[in-house]
Amino acid sequence: MITGFLALYIFMLAAFTGYEIIGRVPVILHTPLMSGSNFVHGIVLVGAMVALGHAQGAIEIAIGVIAVLLAAGNVAGGYVVTERMLEMFKSSRPASPRSTEKK
Repeated sequence: MITGFLALYIFMLAAFTGYEIIGRVPVILHTPLMSGSNFVHGIVLVGAMVALGHAQGAIEIAIGVIAVLLAAGNVAGGYVVTERMLEMFKSSRPASPRSTEKK
């Protein structure tokens, strides 16, 4: 019973700390941080696939499939967000004719 409260306390502390840290990240650093988090989410996906590979019962397999689907969605969503962030840094002006000429 005590360990359940301890786990809940650690989870709540981690959630609050993560929210405070992420909330104070400057906008310019968001894209590099997303790239790093996409790497971590890829590791989570690999872990979910390994866990699914070792699953033996129907419940374990169901939980493993859900974990793989959620992890894959997280990775794909991270790359979509990163791509949208990178689009914000592209210039909306067309290139001048002088810059495309060969010298």
